[in-house]
Parts: sequence; C-alpha cells; structure tokens
Amino acid sequence: MPGHAAPRLDVLKVAPKDLEPVLSLEKYIHTLGLGEPLVELVKLRASQINGCAFCVDMHARRLRELGEPNERIDAVAAWSEGPFFNDRERAALAWTESVTLLSQDHVPDAVFETARAQFGEAELVHLTLAVATINVWNRLAVPFRAVPEGYQRLRQASPSRAESASSKS
Repeated sequence: MPGHAAPRLDVLKVAPKDLEPVLSLEKYIHTLGLGEPLVELVKLRASQINGCAFCVDMHARRLRELGEPNERIDAVAAWSEGPFFNDRERAALAWTESVTLLSQDHVPDAVFETARAQFGEAELVHLTLAVATINVWNRLAVPFRAVPEGYQRLRQASPSRAESASSKS
C-alpha cells in the first residue's frame, strides 16, 4: 500500500446538489458569533479525531491565515496538556471531543457543565452545530479520500518532491 490512499471520488463533481445544504449550514455557523479562531480550532480538533487529512490541512491553514501561532495549532491534538488555550477554548475543545466521539461516553455531565458555564445555553447549541457540521464534512471527505490541498499544491509544484513526501508517510 502506498504512503497515501488514492482518492475514490470527488463528491463535488458527483453530487454537487447534495452539498448545498451542508454549504448553507457551513455559512450559517460563521454568522453565530463564536469567533473564527474558535470555530477553526473546533474544526481542526474534530478533523484530527476523525483522521481527515483534507480537513486537518484546511483548518490548520485557515488558523495560520487568521494569525494563530504555529505553537497553538501544533498543540491542538494535545490541547489539555499545554498552556496554549484559555478556559473557553478548553471547554470548546473538550465539547468537540465528546460530541465527536459520542458513542464512547455520551457527553459526560462534567463536560456539559463546563461548556455551558463558558458558553451559555444558546452559544452551546451554536458550538454543537459547528461540531456537527465539521463531522459531516469529515464523513464526506474520509470515505471518499479527499486529498489535502497542501499535498496537491506540493505535487503540482514539484511531482518528485511530493512523491518523496508521500513515501515517508
């Protein structure tokens, strides 16, 4: 098996109308006032949990565009272990993990109470909608093996370099 899996199909080409409701939901979550950096942190963490290389690449890039330092982006996978995140972000990341891994612990009361204390009830619904939306995107990208944009750009710039990078995976 190669260092990376070949794409299976392009959802946007095969079923573009099916993506319209998801795209509408995506636009909507950005109007809810959670803040772009927080929404992107949540998307990055859920995508890490779900093993979605396409979305991890996208949301790490987006966080960099928003001015987030690399140290914070790099620490998202181990957010609870370091000093990089404030209480609100920690509550959002814990909520993201619990909602994404719903079948494991059914969102414990402690996680709920911490998140509700940081966000209030309406914002917690907004946050849950953001988590649910990225989980939909992950479930479209992972089974159809969407190729990360960064990898595509690297491959276009230098095919031999991209092949070298993929053989190290």
